[in-house]
Amino acid sequence: MLLNLHRRKDALILLSLLVLLSFPALVSYNSLTRLEVIQERGVLRLATRNTPSDYYLDKGEPSGFEYELAQAFANDLGVRLELQIPDTLSDMMRQVRERSAHLAAAGLAITPQRLEEFSFTEPYMESAANLIYRITQGKPAPKSIEDLVGKHIRIIANSSHSELMRQYQQDFPELRWEETDEYSINDLLEQVHNAEIDYTIADSIRFDGQYSFFPGLEKAFALEQPQPIAWMLPKLQDGSMLEALNRFFAKDETRALIKQLREKYFERSNALNYFDTVTFKKDLRERLPQYEQYFYIAEQETDIDWTLLASVAYQESHWDPAAVSPTGVKGIMMLTNAAASEVGVEDRTDPIQSIIGGAHYLISVKNQIPDRIPEPDHTWMALAGYNVGFGHLEDARILTQRANKNPDSWDDVAEHLPLLTKEKYYSTVRLGYARGYEPVLYVSNIQKYIDLLRWEKQLDRIRQNRDAGPTDSGPREPRLENLPPTL
Repeated sequence: MLLNLHRRKDALILLSLLVLLSFPALVSYNSLTRLEVIQERGVLRLATRNTPSDYYLDKGEPSGFEYELAQAFANDLGVRLELQIPDTLSDMMRQVRERSAHLAAAGLAITPQRLEEFSFTEPYMESAANLIYRITQGKPAPKSIEDLVGKHIRIIANSSHSELMRQYQQDFPELRWEETDEYSINDLLEQVHNAEIDYTIADSIRFDGQYSFFPGLEKAFALEQPQPIAWMLPKLQDGSMLEALNRFFAKDETRALIKQLREKYFERSNALNYFDTVTFKKDLRERLPQYEQYFYIAEQETDIDWTLLASVAYQESHWDPAAVSPTGVKGIMMLTNAAASEVGVEDRTDPIQSIIGGAHYLISVKNQIPDRIPEPDHTWMALAGYNVGFGHLEDARILTQRANKNPDSWDDVAEHLPLLTKEKYYSTVRLGYARGYEPVLYVSNIQKYIDLLRWEKQLDRIRQNRDAGPTDSGPREPRLENLPPTL
C-alpha cells in the first residue's frame, strides 16, 4: 500500500511538471490568431473538388481555377498549400465545419442557408443556375418551372441548386427531383446528353465553358438571378483569415489573375460541329482503345505528346489502320511510300509501325522549321508545311512579314496562308499558287481534336480518382479543433 502511494505521488508530480512545461506553449497559442497559427505551421489546408473547373491533374501537374487561385493565396501568405479532396459536397462542408480544412473553394454560391453555418469571403465571380436540356427534334424546350413537373431531373445533393428547387416546390408541390452525391456535374451533363435523364441544373459560368463538349445541350432558362461565388470558411473564428483573404481578393494582381483564370478554365470551347463531335466521341470509345498504347510508346520514343500524335492520326484516318487515300497514302498515320521508307516502316497498314513511324517522321518534319520559333507555333507550322509543302509555308511567311506581322507566329502566318489562292499575292512569291486554306483547316482540326481528347481523358481521370475514394495531396496537419478553443 505504501509503495502504491509513493507511485501515485510521483505520477502527480510528473503530471504537474508536464502541465507547467506546456503552459507557455498553450498561452502562446492562445495569443495567436488563426492566420498566425497557419503561418507558423506553414500549411494552408484547402478543401476542393476533383473537377475540370476546380482541381485536377494535367500530365501529373495540379491544375484548375480554384487550385491556381488558392496557390496564389498560399504564396501570398508564404505557406504550403495542402489539398483535401472530399468525395462529396457534403463532405467538403463537413471538413470546413469541423476545421479539418481552413477553407473550401469549389465555385460555391453564397446562399442564406449557408450563411447560417459558414463565413464567406468577398465574391470573386457571379453565376446563375440554369436548367440544362438536350435539343430533340419534335420536343419543345422547357420554358417554365411548370414544364418540369413529371420530368426526370437529377442535381447535385446539398448544392445551392437543391435549395433553389425546394423554394420552387412551395409554389409547385408536384415538382420532384433526384439529388445525388454519386455523380459530378459533368456526369450529369453527359446523362442529359445521353437521354438518361431529362434535365439537370448547372451554373452558367461552368456550363458555358463546357457545353460545346456536349453537343446538343442548351440552357433552357435561368432559375435565378446571378449569385455571388466565394470561398467558404468556418463560422466561429476570429476575423484574421477572412481579413487576409479579402485583402488578397482586393489586390489588382489577384483581379488580373482571376480574369486570366476565367479565360483559361471557363472560356474553353470546342469549335467542332455537332456531327464531328459526336463522331469523335464514338470513335474515342470504340477505336482509340485498340491503339492508345501505341501512341504512348511513340511518345516515349520521340518525346512528342501522345495527344498530338493521336489527333494527327484522327485527322488523317479517323484511327482506321486500313484507310487508303486516292493518292495512295495509307494506314492510321496515312504515310506516303517515301515517308514510310524514310522512317523504316515496312507495312503501312500495321498500326504500331504506322504510329511509331509517323511520330519519327513528324520529327523530321519539325526539323525543317527554324529552331528559333517557339512551341507550340513550331509544331503548328511543321504540320502546315507537311500539309501544303514547306516552300508554300515559306511563301506565306514572306507575305506575313510584308504585312508587318510576325512570320514566326502561327496565328499571323495562318492569316496569310489563304492569300496564296489570290493571284495578287501568289504571283509575288517564289512557288506561286497554293490551296492556302487547307493547311489552316488541317492545323485547326488537329488543335480541336487535341482539346477534345484531353477534355475526355481529363474527365476519365476525374471519374477514376472519384471511384478510388478520397485523396489528399500529402499528410494532413493536426486538426484545428485539437488546439485551444480561442483559435
